[in-house]
Amino acid sequence: MREQTSPKRAILEPAAIEIQNLSKSYGDHTVFRDFSLSIPHGTTTCLMAPSGAGKTTLLRILMGLEAPDEGRIVGMEGKRISAVFQEPRLCENLSAFANIRLVRKRRLWERRREGREEISCAMEQLGLGGCERQTVREMSGGMRQRVALIRALYARWDVLFLDEPFQGLDRESREMAMDYVRRSSAGKTVVLVTHSEEEAARMGHAVHLAF
Repeated sequence: MREQTSPKRAILEPAAIEIQNLSKSYGDHTVFRDFSLSIPHGTTTCLMAPSGAGKTTLLRILMGLEAPDEGRIVGMEGKRISAVFQEPRLCENLSAFANIRLVRKRRLWERRREGREEISCAMEQLGLGGCERQTVREMSGGMRQRVALIRALYARWDVLFLDEPFQGLDRESREMAMDYVRRSSAGKTVVLVTHSEEEAARMGHAVHLAF
């Protein structure tokens, strides 16, 4: 008689990014101590706190760019991340198109034209139509920031980190950028740092941090 074996249990993905008892200091300066937070997957969570409170440090730890002194992060294992920082961090001597295209390797079945059309469509939505071939060093700060947003969303990602991505944009550009990010990230996990209550109300669920 063949021995019956129990079926393998499905490995369930965590429903959230869990920040557990996190502490971080620089010398004598404590950024946060024993901090915990749950960030649901599949939603946009807006992190809000006064300037200098440690929001960017928290994002860097979540992205693996810094290590906490104590505590741990659960729910980021194996996740592909993309990010927009407070500065665009573009390659100045390359065109807008080349900067965006850098984040994605072309798949064997993907035609080169398809990538061009996708990028051109995104640039049109953000008021940058016709600027694909313009060198980044010739662009204004607001144009560069919008290129950085398109680049981050064009990458293949599971979690998107945005550190005050709309600062420096005029009202019209900011409205276009927020609408574009909302459409492009629907149903995915986004962590957005902002000082603006208006942005938080437009983009997702606001969490007022108390470190």
